[in-house]
Amino acid sequence: MLEFRNVSKSFWTGKQRKVILDRASFRVELGNSLGILAPNGTGKTTVINMMAGLEKPDEGEIVRGCRISFPLGFMGGVINKHTGTENARYIAQIYRLDPDYVEAFCRWLCDIGEYFDMPVGTYSQGMRARFSFALMLALEFDIYLIDEGMPATTDVAFNRKAGTILRERLARATVVVVSHQASTLEKFCRSAAVMRDGRLHVFDSLEEAKRLYDYETQN
Repeated sequence: MLEFRNVSKSFWTGKQRKVILDRASFRVELGNSLGILAPNGTGKTTVINMMAGLEKPDEGEIVRGCRISFPLGFMGGVINKHTGTENARYIAQIYRLDPDYVEAFCRWLCDIGEYFDMPVGTYSQGMRARFSFALMLALEFDIYLIDEGMPATTDVAFNRKAGTILRERLARATVVVVSHQASTLEKFCRSAAVMRDGRLHVFDSLEEAKRLYDYETQN
């Protein structure tokens, strides 16, 4: 499971303090995927990064009792001056996996030919997105984190291959997805939450969350 216990997070914008979470407590149980609805600019990506351990709360505690992915599309840990091969093997060692397997899997899924043996810093945005997606799919997690603001790839063949693998993984894993659109959550979640005034209001159904979200955004 993943649990936030009285977690607070805020930023100073230069003019005022922007509150992301204010003593928020909630829990994500394995097997119960959760969608989070919030307007743009309210800190959705910050919350996802906190779940992954990429950002720390100002106060409170985040308990991770299972394997939690880095956010889909996140390129942290990837070293631009190193090749795709070198990065894949380095990430494999961090997660104590077989470097040969992770390299071969990423090379097959990315399908970028000779570029896989070139520095990642020379990749196009699309190639970087494919590489980060492939890295995440090479590692198996209990909870997958998906941010609607993640980089996208328009390569149809890659999307088909990666999408098939992701669906297989998600069939036996749990997902947390953040978005400003309820339609995005419908693909992954039955329960949902609304991020509002520093709190996360969790509902048993997406429909209940949508009603509150629609009311808040229209008033």
